[in-house]
Amino acid sequence: MELANSALTVSLKGAKSTTNKIAKMSKEESLGPAEAHALTDCVENMEDSVDELQKSLLEMKNLNGPDFEEKMGNVMTWVSAALTDEDTCMDGFQENSAMNAKVKATIRNYIVNVAQLTSNALALTKNLSTS
Repeated sequence: MELANSALTVSLKGAKSTTNKIAKMSKEESLGPAEAHALTDCVENMEDSVDELQKSLLEMKNLNGPDFEEKMGNVMTWVSAALTDEDTCMDGFQENSAMNAKVKATIRNYIVNVAQLTSNALALTKNLSTS
């Protein structure tokens, strides 16, 4: 339980940090329209990811009782959705080959890091629900 909570907390911090970094990048004046649009979409996806991870942490605090499996199902659904949102962030960058390669690489590094954290949280949460 502690490991799952810790993993969710670390993932949430990573998602918040990534959201802030991408939001800051999206305000740079040197961006082309394609990069600016993709970054704006990415910020929205990452904000959704943050929301889902926050809901998961709240639900983890209320696991006692007969509806344990239902609550764990909610947590796993939200963490999976957070991971999907993180992955969706990258879609806007992969669809456009004319986009600035440095921007693409920077976003990819941010997203890969946070997605690994979220994936770890999902694995620990799933393990908790089956024990």
